[in-house]
Amino acid sequence: MNRPGRVPVREPAPEHFPDDFVWGVATSAFQIEGAARDDGKGDSIWDRFCRVPGAIADGGNGDVACDHVHRLDEDLDLIAALGVDAYRFSVAWPRVQPRGHGAWNARGLAFYDRLVDGLLARGVRPYLTLNHWDLPAELQDAGGWASRDTVGRFVDYAAGIAGRLGDRVVAITTHNEPWVIATLGHETGDFAPGVRDRQAAMQVAHHLLLSHGLALQALRAAGCRSRLGIVLNLAPVMAASASDADAVAARLEDGRLARWYLDPLFGRGYPGDVWSHLGVDVPRLHDGDLAAIATPMDFLGVNYYSRNVVGAAPGPARLRAGAEFTAMGWEVYPSGLTELLLRLQRDYPVPPLIVTENGAAFSDEVVDGLVHDAERTAYLARHIAALADAIAQGAPVAGYMVWSLIDNFEWTRGYAKRFGLVYVDYATQRRTLKDSGRWYRDFLVRWRASARPAQHASRGRTPVDALGPH
Repeated sequence: MNRPGRVPVREPAPEHFPDDFVWGVATSAFQIEGAARDDGKGDSIWDRFCRVPGAIADGGNGDVACDHVHRLDEDLDLIAALGVDAYRFSVAWPRVQPRGHGAWNARGLAFYDRLVDGLLARGVRPYLTLNHWDLPAELQDAGGWASRDTVGRFVDYAAGIAGRLGDRVVAITTHNEPWVIATLGHETGDFAPGVRDRQAAMQVAHHLLLSHGLALQALRAAGCRSRLGIVLNLAPVMAASASDADAVAARLEDGRLARWYLDPLFGRGYPGDVWSHLGVDVPRLHDGDLAAIATPMDFLGVNYYSRNVVGAAPGPARLRAGAEFTAMGWEVYPSGLTELLLRLQRDYPVPPLIVTENGAAFSDEVVDGLVHDAERTAYLARHIAALADAIAQGAPVAGYMVWSLIDNFEWTRGYAKRFGLVYVDYATQRRTLKDSGRWYRDFLVRWRASARPAQHASRGRTPVDALGPH
């Protein structure tokens, strides 16, 4: 493992980013909010999953998490102090509509009013995600995302939230990482709701995409002014060797991870090679589904952490000598971000792209009141430099958001893995800005100082403008 002070850093040049580029940080509701049973909140599938013995590595849950609901103003001040333009957060569906349908919870809605208004008061633009995995448990009892009825429930939920917050948020994302919900939640069973059924997983993937398209149509019909899109977790998929077998395995993996979602979103239907591979496990489609899924987006969110190296043989593929890894066991591979963004530009008629998550977990400690996380600082610097390379080669990237603002509940890993720019002592909830947070803040200061005088006329443009026309 690299030690502090010895990590090679390729410092990004601030002037390589346009003056209206959007810089932000990101979180999700279940990972930080806590207040699991306060103010009328209902159970989510993740609340339930955390109660399954052995499901969470350290036995943790989201009951308290980072206590964000009760420490909202403190956390909003942290965001503002970083000097970012934007904050990406998610609404907890069971906090605002406990059953997933029917009555709305006024106290839950009021919390998000305070969050959005608090951001705006501090000069930070809100970017809202509707579904970051925490489906109301009652909907799961009725079939969850495997049931077509949940599609309609989600569209109603999206319309309700947009009606409440859409006049103040810059952008609304329908789903975060549908691959995770479908594959990890319903095929391998590693994530909530813990289902192991490939056919169900593919039906879930279809219903997530369908609900995305129908929600966009409903929100636009209602006059929503926020920019609308979806967030996918994507990675370059590379064959472990030059063998034909490894090439075939890598192509299929790319199909399952990326093309299964990108192709229908951009009007191509589901990729034929993956459809054939699935056999009897293909999803059931209705007339008009594919047209709805292909409803044009205002932006595409991209979450990038590492590349995938795939071989035909069972087990993990061997990586290059000297490869670096995060505490999650993920390879540090900055050039993969450049490759991914250029691939999207080359292969699809993409709208403006936003890197909605990028970051790394490392083993952090507070020493004399400070957290010297040189590895994370190097990770961010190298990936932002890779982002600049993609922009220089024509990738239409409009923004970048660090995952995550603060350390948080890392799903099945519990609280052992820390991604934050801010360290959280979970026993006391004390927040400590890490060196990486200071570096990001100072980089943004340098970026603003690098703006050419002629560009200042665009400073009045909002990130909505940067995302292009509806």
